[in-house]
Amino acid sequence: MKLVLASSSPRRREILKNITEDFIVRASDFDESLVEISKDIKSYVMTLAESKARNTLSNIKEESFYKSEDEILIIGCDTVVSIDGKILGKPKDEKEAIDMLGSLSGRVHEVYSGLAIIDAKRNKIIKDFQCTEVKFSKLSYETILKYIACGEYADKAGAYGIQGKASVFVEEIKGAYYNVVGLPINKLYRILLEMGVNL
Repeated sequence: MKLVLASSSPRRREILKNITEDFIVRASDFDESLVEISKDIKSYVMTLAESKARNTLSNIKEESFYKSEDEILIIGCDTVVSIDGKILGKPKDEKEAIDMLGSLSGRVHEVYSGLAIIDAKRNKIIKDFQCTEVKFSKLSYETILKYIACGEYADKAGAYGIQGKASVFVEEIKGAYYNVVGLPINKLYRILLEMGVNL
C-alpha cells in the first residue's frame, strides 16, 4: 500500500506522521480559483480536496513508481476559516491578514476541512469534512500588527496558525484541534479503516 499526501503543507505532513511514516508527498498544483466559492462550505472544501487529490493522481501517473495494479491511496485536504458565512482563505497580503484577524477578534468562527481519499486501483473515492468552532479573545490592533510582523500568517487560512504564536489568541475550541491545524486526523484514520487500511 502506497499513501500519497497531495499537499505541500508541512503541518499536514507532521500530523500524518503521527500515525505513519510510510507515505510520500506530492503537492497538488491544482488552481483553487477554478472552484467557485460556495455558500455551502462543506461541499466547497470537499470539492477542493477532491480536485487536489485527482490532480495529484494525474501527475503521479507519469512517475516511475506508479503502477496501475498497485494499491495507492491519494489523500487530498483543504482547510478554510468561515465567519458570518464568509470564507477566509489564505491572505493575499498584510492588509488582508490584518482585516481577517480583526474580523475574528473576540468572536467565534468555524474552521472547515474537506477530505478526499482516492483508491487509485479501484477508482473509488470517499469524501468527508470536519468543522471546529474556535473562539478568539479580543485582539488589540497592536497585538494584530505584532503577530503580522512575525510572518506566521502568510500561508494560513484565516491568517493564523493555532499551533504557533496565535495559540495565545484562542480562548475556546469546540471540536477537533488537528482539524484547525489543517488535517482532521481522526476523520482521516476512520476513512482509511473504512477503505480497509489499518495504520
